[in-house]
Amino acid sequence: MGWALLALGLVLVVEGLIWALAPHLVEDFLEALRAMPIETRRLAGFAALFAGLALVWAAGLVGGFM
Repeated sequence: MGWALLALGLVLVVEGLIWALAPHLVEDFLEALRAMPIETRRLAGFAALFAGLALVWAAGLVGGFM
């Protein structure tokens, strides 16, 4: 449970930094997302999902907790 809270906290820190430091870039990115076809967005979501899983897996191997 502690790892899940740590991961969630890190996500919120990164999200908060992005919104605090460059809100206009977030707005531009959201506009670009709206212009993309739904299938392209879905593919990008799956790519991000698998990249995140790979990073968590690699961190587990390096850190010795998996």
